[in-house]
Amino acid sequence: MTNPDSVSERIQQLRDEIDRHNHLYYVLDDPQIPDSEYDRLLRELQGLEAEHPELITPDSPTQRVGAEPLKAFDQVQHRLPMLSLDNAFSEDEFAAFERRVQERLGIDGEILFCAEPKLDGLAVSLRYEAGVLVQAATRGDGSQGEDVTHNVRTIPSVPLRLLGKGWPGILEVRGEVFMPKAGFLRFNETARRLGEKEFVNPRNAAAGSLRQLDPKITATRPLDMFCYGFGEIEGGNLADSHSASIVMLKQWGLRISPELRTLSGLKQCAEYFEQIAGRRDALEYDIDGVVYKVDRLADQEKLGFVARSPRWAIARKFPAQEELTRVESIEFQVGRTGAITPVARLEPVFVGGVTVSNATLHNMDEVAKKDVRVGDTVFVRRAGDVIPEVVRVLPERRETNAQPVQLPTTCPECGSDVIKPEGEAVARCSGGLYCSAQRKEAIKHFASRRAMDIEGLGDKLVEMIVDNGMVSDLADIYSLSHAQIAGLERMGDKSAENLIQALEKSKHTTLARFLYALGIREVGEVTAAALADHFRDLKAIMQAQVLDFIQVAGIKGIGRATADAIAEYFSENQNVAVDGELQEWLAGLGIRGLNSKIAQRIAARYATQEEFYQALQSDAMCYVNRSLIEGIGPVMAEHIVAFFHQTHNLEVIQKLLDAGIHWDEVATPAIETQTLAGKSFVITGTLSRPRSEFKEDLQALGAKVVGSVSKKTDYLLAGSDAGSKLAKAQQLGITILDEEGLKQLLVELE
Repeated sequence: MTNPDSVSERIQQLRDEIDRHNHLYYVLDDPQIPDSEYDRLLRELQGLEAEHPELITPDSPTQRVGAEPLKAFDQVQHRLPMLSLDNAFSEDEFAAFERRVQERLGIDGEILFCAEPKLDGLAVSLRYEAGVLVQAATRGDGSQGEDVTHNVRTIPSVPLRLLGKGWPGILEVRGEVFMPKAGFLRFNETARRLGEKEFVNPRNAAAGSLRQLDPKITATRPLDMFCYGFGEIEGGNLADSHSASIVMLKQWGLRISPELRTLSGLKQCAEYFEQIAGRRDALEYDIDGVVYKVDRLADQEKLGFVARSPRWAIARKFPAQEELTRVESIEFQVGRTGAITPVARLEPVFVGGVTVSNATLHNMDEVAKKDVRVGDTVFVRRAGDVIPEVVRVLPERRETNAQPVQLPTTCPECGSDVIKPEGEAVARCSGGLYCSAQRKEAIKHFASRRAMDIEGLGDKLVEMIVDNGMVSDLADIYSLSHAQIAGLERMGDKSAENLIQALEKSKHTTLARFLYALGIREVGEVTAAALADHFRDLKAIMQAQVLDFIQVAGIKGIGRATADAIAEYFSENQNVAVDGELQEWLAGLGIRGLNSKIAQRIAARYATQEEFYQALQSDAMCYVNRSLIEGIGPVMAEHIVAFFHQTHNLEVIQKLLDAGIHWDEVATPAIETQTLAGKSFVITGTLSRPRSEFKEDLQALGAKVVGSVSKKTDYLLAGSDAGSKLAKAQQLGITILDEEGLKQLLVELE
């Protein structure tokens, strides 16, 4: 009788040996045994596990394929968002990115970057717990993706169990699933031979393969994966730099880009970009640029994020691919905000891996600038996922009777007047939500996941309910009946019931989501959240005027730079007597930015020299369009005020509230708890908690937290590695606090 312990030991030996050879073959590209020997090891393991099924574990090499087909993919909420990258399309744009990094870090020297080719595949997150792969998910919308664990398990280069030791208890790895060029060509060749569907390009092939409901189909596709980043990490640490941390992944059995490099400064980054661009066609996989990431993880932490992308990384894209084609017609589309966009209908042409038949012309100014006409031969550009655009016209091929394009005087959807405000490039339909096109787009936006999140109210259903006259505005969707929905094409009782439930569920939301869902021009998620946080009440927002958003002070024409130059001059030349008329005297001082017009305005504002000197001690001289609410400038404030002054919009909002939309009230802190009311803080450096948490704590106590140091700053909260903000605060004599100092200040103010 076979000793169970010896069987278990042999099974583990075989698994370790097979995992090692998988790593050598798929990750290191260094096979050390022939395929026949590998097959022998795998067959022996399969035989032992068949005899002893109780010893089978999920991370066994035999378990890569075997799950039953799914009915649908489950949704996965990313614990840390999977962000997208900003793009740079030229060396100048990349140089501007480096300057922003230097300014935010407060350093003048060259930045150390970690660089690698930007794969043209599908972003995926792998989650390992205790070294075992437990979940794989697509990026989705960045916050929520699809669970593709069973399919990712079939990718040979993805270890089901990490190798080596030292990995964190929870390790979330981000990377790109792709189909190598050779595998793509073989796949399409087989598909042609069998009369099956071919894929257009390797990226589509990778995405289509990974989204198969049957993992056995995915297992037949030649997929691979490179890992390039991290999500959640618990129970362990990575290295101090991004590049060293990525190399650790290779030691644990994950595949990383063989082109990974660390580069210092613009010159090395430019050389690397040119080198990769020159080898692009020779690489085994499709790429569309190079990704640069600030290498020091501490610097990444300081730089932080904007709404959808990190400030410490950028993708420099290769020049867009262009092709010649012909403009068959020019039509006008109406967007959610009424924007009238000219669109060129093209003779279909293959560009950048896809067939293009439409291209945006942006606006009428762009049409006039490029002089695009029906019948013209044009260059069409497409880069990555960017909407195709007409780059330029070949006028020498133009037909003699081709006429310039004219902006329609009435909306192509509803017949309302088209207006083009002075100074704006965009023409708009004046029909508002009465325009069916705007109504459709407004409802689609209102129902979207990041707005009211009405599951089941997709684009096609919105088209049907508007076209059938079932809704006339946003609020009408909450009046839809089960019978109305069930009677629509491809809908039934169950679908109707699910939608009614989703509508009911969406009624409990947040003020920020509701504001975003209304589709106010220029108001995105971040701005909506800022509005909700500042006003805390819908009625207060609806009654606000532009000056409730914007603070205007000082003398128009004197900006920060000029005001600083004037103040600097008089700080070095104190108590200078006015020689002659104030206006002429000021204009003759040669101060940067202080011309005769500005001097005239100063002379008109200050009656005496004493008043003038007093103004120099504050920001009273400086004209500032300063946002009282972060991110809201004068133009956006006007859009918000205008939205809430339109009778139709107010009627729709009231109907939505009457339909039952509500949110939990945000309690306003009692006045007595506002110990920091009126105080201005700036936060810099590395602290014991994320700076966003300190910001929230300070704001809850009534403080205003701003991004830059000025004379109006009361306190600078400085952690370790504080840079230029600390130096400026010291120069201006601003009170500087560390965390202990902040605690002491709060105790003193209680």
